[in-house]
Amino acid sequence: MKTLGIVGGIGPESTVVYYRSIVAMYREQKQDGSYPPILLNSIDLTNMLGMIGENQLAEVTEYLVEEVRKLANAGADFGLLAANTPHIVFDEINRQSTIPLISIVEVTCREAQSLGLKKIGLFGTRFTVQKSFYPDVFSKAGIELAIPQLDEQDYIHDKYMNELVNGIFLPETRQRLLMIVDRMKEQQDIDGLILGGTELPLILNEDNYNGIPFLDTTKIHVKYAVEEMLS
Repeated sequence: MKTLGIVGGIGPESTVVYYRSIVAMYREQKQDGSYPPILLNSIDLTNMLGMIGENQLAEVTEYLVEEVRKLANAGADFGLLAANTPHIVFDEINRQSTIPLISIVEVTCREAQSLGLKKIGLFGTRFTVQKSFYPDVFSKAGIELAIPQLDEQDYIHDKYMNELVNGIFLPETRQRLLMIVDRMKEQQDIDGLILGGTELPLILNEDNYNGIPFLDTTKIHVKYAVEEMLS
């Protein structure tokens, strides 16, 4: 049995979902009464986002490499970053890591391919939708990504940072997010939507909406982590 190491706290609400989901999925697949071996390193979200906001990507990489190293030193066999935004520097972190890491972007791309999706909308923080780490992976699979308009990006980022990461899920925020989905379906012809922030599935918790399947990046990440744990 492999031990999973999680760099969490980015943000705390979704880290709780990661833990619960991993335990539940593990016990569904291994029905012997056992529980999965997990190491959790909960880091300071504010510190990481501050560096990303200042575009200090080398410092972000150094910071996260050290946090992954702590998990490796504690006995983790493989690991993951329990958030989308830090995948801005995933390739460099993975290169320096002494344990293999599961990319949330790569496994989400695999799920999109399995569903036969061709043009997918991307929701997330401003850091996620404006950087290239999602398009870089999806373009290699022949999948086009569409992002919200600038005012919609601002709205999603604001609600994400000031509500969702603090465990605040308001019906009016949910309704506005769904309105953006409707507009992107009508005007940008999307056939799926990536919930590219691990708090987004906590407010958009259905599998699909108005014919648009939602790719829950938390659930997908957990699925592949449990597979690796049991491999």
